[in-house]
Amino acid sequence: MRLLHTSDWHLGQSLHHYDRSHEHQCFLDWLLDTLESEAIDALLIAGDIFDNANPSAQAQRLFYRFLAAAKQRLPRLDILLIAGNHDSPARLEAPAPLFEVFDARAIGQVTRDAEGRIELERLLVPLRNREREIAAWCLAVPFLRPGDLPRLETQGDAYLAGIERLYHQVLDLALERREPGQAILALGHCHLSGGTISADSERRLIIGGAEALPVEIFDPAIAYTALGHLHRAQNIGGLERVRYAGSPLPLSFAEVQYQHQVVRVDLAAESLVATTPLPVPRWVDLLRVPGQHAPLDEVLDALLALELPETPLIAQPYLEVRVRLEAPEPGLRARIESVLEGKPVRLARIDPTYGRQNPATAAEGPQSLDDLGRLQPEDLFRKLHHGRHGAEPATRLLEAFRELWLHQEDEA
Repeated sequence: MRLLHTSDWHLGQSLHHYDRSHEHQCFLDWLLDTLESEAIDALLIAGDIFDNANPSAQAQRLFYRFLAAAKQRLPRLDILLIAGNHDSPARLEAPAPLFEVFDARAIGQVTRDAEGRIELERLLVPLRNREREIAAWCLAVPFLRPGDLPRLETQGDAYLAGIERLYHQVLDLALERREPGQAILALGHCHLSGGTISADSERRLIIGGAEALPVEIFDPAIAYTALGHLHRAQNIGGLERVRYAGSPLPLSFAEVQYQHQVVRVDLAAESLVATTPLPVPRWVDLLRVPGQHAPLDEVLDALLALELPETPLIAQPYLEVRVRLEAPEPGLRARIESVLEGKPVRLARIDPTYGRQNPATAAEGPQSLDDLGRLQPEDLFRKLHHGRHGAEPATRLLEAFRELWLHQEDEA
């Protein structure tokens, strides 16, 4: 059986207010061609299909047109997707009858029966090969919130222990269900310990003090674990069988150097044979000028010398300007825009640093609206608490804030 592992599409995302529908459409067109040329049996999408819990009509059209086109071009393709922390679990599952028409299955949330027991059956999904035979069973576990987990009495981290218990329960069910020659897979959206993060574009997943989960959650009986959340493609703990596919597009300038990809996964009966990264083209470049922060006059000269080929607006590169200042420069943006006038480039961000700042403390506070926009809710809460009380919030207060924030995201 041959699978394709992808994640973190973030359909509907804008880059510093620039719409990215063109790039998303280019990726989805490329993905259709790749599914066909690579003779893929099943497509695994490991969460964050959309950029937020209330995606635009345009973002939803992109997704559903992709499903329709995939069904037309590859009528025997199985599609399995789970919700990430950016997705609305209920919204993602709502079109279930439509998904069935496309041989697709969406697992957005953990549900319970009338007695309060987790319905493990719906988290175990069979995957079929091109002969329409069950070739694998997949533990399809969406992004987990504390209320999703088994209720345990533990002296340690209840969140971590609950995740381990849930995966083991679904794995036990898979081991009972599978027949000889059928592989066991896992699909998850979480942050594993040892994974490299993208600080500018990934929400930190700190719940109950557990920011990163141990790779040991995924038992060796699982032939391949397809993960989402981290935007840099990588394996974890040196294990080829536990991988993040990464995002197909750079979601911030921090990801300029990433080799974005999807991962082809080849199985033989119950075993993993090979994982093959397939590089995703970059349809719109991200430019940083200059490469390092420099004085304003040098920056303006570098921008003036910038030569780029004529390109339609939707394909023009995004530009981050990096400048070192001695003091605030009220007319900074106007001066930069004046130099760029007529050049086929889109000014996305100005990243200033200040010459008198200590580099070790330069990141302590935001220097621009862009920096402020990257602060996470917990960071803002910490700053407000420190400003009012002169101290960090107590651990119990932080835990209460995290639960409250997750609850409001669920309600969004």
